[in-house]
Amino acid sequence: MNIEKELSRSYLPVAVPGLILIFISAILTGLAFYFELVILGWIGFFLTGFVCWFFRDPERFIPKQKGAIVSPADGKVIVVKKVIAGEGGSEYVDTEALKISIFMNVFSVHVNRVPFDGIVEEVKYTPGKFFNASFDKASVHNERSALTIKTKSGHTFKVVQIAGLIARRIVCKIEENSFLRCGDRYGMIRFGSRLDLYLPCDTKVVVEVGQKVKAGSSILGYFKEKEI
Repeated sequence: MNIEKELSRSYLPVAVPGLILIFISAILTGLAFYFELVILGWIGFFLTGFVCWFFRDPERFIPKQKGAIVSPADGKVIVVKKVIAGEGGSEYVDTEALKISIFMNVFSVHVNRVPFDGIVEEVKYTPGKFFNASFDKASVHNERSALTIKTKSGHTFKVVQIAGLIARRIVCKIEENSFLRCGDRYGMIRFGSRLDLYLPCDTKVVVEVGQKVKAGSSILGYFKEKEI
């Protein structure tokens, strides 16, 4: 299958939220060597390297197929199912929806991307706990930040960043009424966690549980074309 793609570009090889941590780690490493604390210096050197690697932000080729919904996160698909109001994640479901959950571990790229073009109708932050993000109860009890996005064709979907056991810092600076393009970077969760995506039930899903996906480049499914 011939898939049209475009390259998503960034000015830096690392995510902006990680710059302060990289800077601090590098300064402390330099001070350790300056004061001849060699062992601490080498520990700091490797720690700085790890932080740079952790906050890496590689370029991605964004699929341009009509109706294609791309993954908002790197990681493994752990949930593909229909949910109804009153079940896990019910605050994001009016009647019923198709839920796809992606688990990011500490080795994943942590930059989150927009699944599909649209206008942000609502930004909702919910404080909460920090259960292991691989557990389904994380969708209900953990700290999270949700975007409700409406597409030009009239589809509405929600993408939810969920903090985890270790990941306790959600970065999302999107404002309501912003227009987002498919594949755009829109935030990250430091040190791994989970992304939940709530889609219309008639969405054609092309991924399954256990499959590994990449943010911005892996297609999760396709919106059904609306009749005019």
